[in-house]
Amino acid sequence: MSPLTLRTDFGCTEAVIDDDCGLKRFYEVANILSDDLDIKFTQKTDDFDSLMWDFLYKGHILTLHYNIYTGISIYPRKFREAPRRENDAVVEVAKFLESKLLINTARRYMS
Repeated sequence: MSPLTLRTDFGCTEAVIDDDCGLKRFYEVANILSDDLDIKFTQKTDDFDSLMWDFLYKGHILTLHYNIYTGISIYPRKFREAPRRENDAVVEVAKFLESKLLINTARRYMS
């Protein structure tokens, strides 16, 4: 797993969860969100090389995105129009995922 990266290239905060991974990792992240944060994915768009799953987190619509070339990221659904609180929500979810994924990785190596 690559370290968490936050970027604002698109006018909003995008959290890159893992930039070098496969589809299996995407489903691992989606399961953590569902199981640990009780997130329900409201809209799922599955294309040839990308998955975009929207979810509600503390009243903000965020997108969990996977692309075979760029990996997994989370960003506000409103992109540039996203208010600061939505961008802050992205950072909050990303930091939670980072800690959870590091714990899961450490457990695998200890087993």
